[in-house]
Amino acid sequence: MRMQWKAALVLMLGAPGLALAQAPTKTSKPAAAPEAAAKAAPAQAPLELKTDEQKTIYALGISLGQSVTALALTPEEVQVLQRGLQDSLSGTAPAVDAKEFTPKIQALAKARQSQVNIATLDRASKEPGATRLPSGVIYRELKAGTGKSPRAIDTVKVHYQGTLVDGTEFDSSYKRGLAVEFPLNGVIPCWTQGVQKMKVGGKAKLTCPGSTAYGERPPPGSRIPPNAVLTFDVELVDIPGNTAATP
Repeated sequence: MRMQWKAALVLMLGAPGLALAQAPTKTSKPAAAPEAAAKAAPAQAPLELKTDEQKTIYALGISLGQSVTALALTPEEVQVLQRGLQDSLSGTAPAVDAKEFTPKIQALAKARQSQVNIATLDRASKEPGATRLPSGVIYRELKAGTGKSPRAIDTVKVHYQGTLVDGTEFDSSYKRGLAVEFPLNGVIPCWTQGVQKMKVGGKAKLTCPGSTAYGERPPPGSRIPPNAVLTFDVELVDIPGNTAATP
């Protein structure tokens, strides 16, 4: 197994599982939407994994795939990637000098991330009822609340789900089965700004530009890449710091 190659790739791209959706580039065709790609892909026979070794090798394949998702490869580019992997495994003379192009992988990933961030924000801003705040945060009410709205200085209690631009979930209070409480001015600006527009009992979708989320420094150990656009579905459960007490 050429684990050195995988380790180097992971280090260049960031944490495993760095997930980004496809964005068109000047040198590649726009990728089909995930749904369209799934329909276009030929049906595969069910995979039977009978031994631990087979399961381990399959897991390695999943890990390798997650490691290159930051490149947002088109179906055609996936075929090129597979050809390179096959040539390496078979000992076939490579078509290019891999050492020459290795430093360009990170640059490619960054360029495509920037493009997909712009496309994601543009798409979110066009959703029915969406409002773009001055900071670039896109707020969309999903369910109207009937209670009070919080201030930045209030403590709020919320349920939420956070996803990357390709829909990959990176955090969810729903899965933990426990709503969380925090001072609204002690979290990312996207939340401070967006949740103030909500009322207790309401739900909203917040699409956060990287500058209003974690910027260059995502939480250590998370699947969030630097400067990532993030989407949160937020439910405002309560305002323990009751706004009624201080109008």
